[in-house]
Amino acid sequence: MPLVGHLRELRRRLVIGVLAIVVGTIVGWIIYPQAFDFLKQPYVDGIKPLLERKGFQADLVLNGGVGSAFSFRLKLALSIGLVISSPVWIWQIWGFILPALHRNEKRWAFLLTATGAPLFAGGVAVGYLVLPKGIQVLISFAPESVDVLLSLEDYLNFVIRTVLVFGVAAEIPLVVVMLNRLGLVSARQLARARPWTIIGIFIFAAVATPSTDPLTMLFLAAPMTVLYLISEVIAKLTDRKRAKAAPDELADDQVSSLDED
Repeated sequence: MPLVGHLRELRRRLVIGVLAIVVGTIVGWIIYPQAFDFLKQPYVDGIKPLLERKGFQADLVLNGGVGSAFSFRLKLALSIGLVISSPVWIWQIWGFILPALHRNEKRWAFLLTATGAPLFAGGVAVGYLVLPKGIQVLISFAPESVDVLLSLEDYLNFVIRTVLVFGVAAEIPLVVVMLNRLGLVSARQLARARPWTIIGIFIFAAVATPSTDPLTMLFLAAPMTVLYLISEVIAKLTDRKRAKAAPDELADDQVSSLDED
């Protein structure tokens, strides 16, 4: 296909993706009340024990001018639209890239996509379940006699950032397996780096989690560690299969002999 043909194909797929996002945003605008109640639930669950124990009123407030309510609803509707339409615009991206890949590369692309989506969704679900505990810990630092009035927009950004951190962290096995398939790391190297990798995972979890309590950090670090160990096992199986297919090849971290014999 000539360059102009590629540009036309790109334009067509961009138009389809944008239209899908617009339709998803309209749907998000319609289901806004239900979506808002769903996002607000971790906040309600997180502050309920504090309301009973400390006796202060904690509310979500909408700061800004007259149009702040409209802009907030539009932002939430757009976020919902991006999620709802993600199968369409992701497929449009893949549809533009796949013709340039070989058959083996296409198979791995489909496999990684099919594995990455459930992992990301699982990480988002864990992040959503952790939110009440994180909010409870953060609000507990407020003085006894002070009412907590949180910005609704800040709360939405907090929720999105938290679930995205958990969702991206769940993709660790894909990254490790992909590096192993490309020959950049071997199972032996992963095993040697395991202690430092686990320490790095816990440091990342301590920095990335929204609250300062160790329980929330463990909710992120423990699944990441398990997923890393699973990816290490997959890398070991892949290396064994590769060694059987090419027994004369040396491993990447194996010292070759100086003699030609």
